[in-house]
Amino acid sequence: MIFFQIFLAFFIPGILGYGGGPASIPLIENEVVDRYDWMTVNEFSEVLAMGNALPGPIATKMAGYIGYSEGGILGAVVGVFATVAPSLILMITLLGLLMKFKDSPRVKRLTIVVRPVIAVLMGVMTYDFVFSSYEGIGVTQTILIGGISFVLMKKWKIHPAYVIAGALVYGALVLV
Repeated sequence: MIFFQIFLAFFIPGILGYGGGPASIPLIENEVVDRYDWMTVNEFSEVLAMGNALPGPIATKMAGYIGYSEGGILGAVVGVFATVAPSLILMITLLGLLMKFKDSPRVKRLTIVVRPVIAVLMGVMTYDFVFSSYEGIGVTQTILIGGISFVLMKKWKIHPAYVIAGALVYGALVLV
């Protein structure tokens, strides 16, 4: 029964908490503190502070911790799954609809409109990355890392994950 309660405690805020983790925090607090009485308000605020201090989504970290404290490792797995399940279900449903109507003229027009927007957003993001890199490590290092990365991926067909890992190692060893 505890695993079902853990699931509900994080699934319901995931459905109702439009806006991601920060928007669902009060809903999670209602479930964890008021409904199931697993924690006090003070304990919940400490878990929230810990979740904010660590990198990654707040709600999933809290679900893992609270699920673990209430149901062990399986409780943590159930809590994290319940947090991501609403988004997962919605994505699968929307992908199914998109695949069903992929030949529809409306969907094709939507795709034609969305692609340039995504390209512009990617371009802006790239510009922001390059500019922050230029400010942080200088123009020489930025050009060096960018040029070597480009050659590794385009000429030698090295997977981008390895190039990113190599750039991280280079940054840790040389640029610190």
